[in-house]
Amino acid sequence: MEEPRPEQKADETEDPPDFESLTPPEEVVRGGRTRDDFFDAVLGLDSPATASEVAELAGRGVDAAREYLEWFDQLGVVTQVTESPATYQRNQEYLNWRRVQQLQETYSDDELLGFLKQETARKESYTEQFDVASPEAVSITAYASETGQPIEDVWKDVSAWKTARRRITLLERTLTTGSSAADQRTAI
Repeated sequence: MEEPRPEQKADETEDPPDFESLTPPEEVVRGGRTRDDFFDAVLGLDSPATASEVAELAGRGVDAAREYLEWFDQLGVVTQVTESPATYQRNQEYLNWRRVQQLQETYSDDELLGFLKQETARKESYTEQFDVASPEAVSITAYASETGQPIEDVWKDVSAWKTARRRITLLERTLTTGSSAADQRTAI
């Protein structure tokens, strides 16, 4: 066996490495997969974004962002808004369609109707509380001042009202696009 070259030999006079100062493995290896990181970034978009902006949100490289954005565009998850520079926005209609599919696969029509009744009651309660037809008609600061409530509490109520309205729309769409998969399974 040949003797290793001098640069390959360990210098036994050196101190061993400080293993405590090394970056922990859990910080080096990220928990999510690349696709999931980009998908989460896309879901968080409120306005059109470039590949570099999406890459930054995902904590990944720009080239990977371009590839995933093109793939998401083909799937319908995002839509390309501009060419140069290419910007993409979240396709909310696709996400709503996907949510309808998930609700139909998970719940029976009776369960969905129960959820719809519950959300409708919440919406009506907020309509009575604020005495206006929609949450967009509420001035949070004015209502807080008039009622002596903290602005944060009024904001939470208005946000919950908006959520109830979105859920009603989604549940109605789920119920009107056909029987749920759960009902179809029990009918067999």
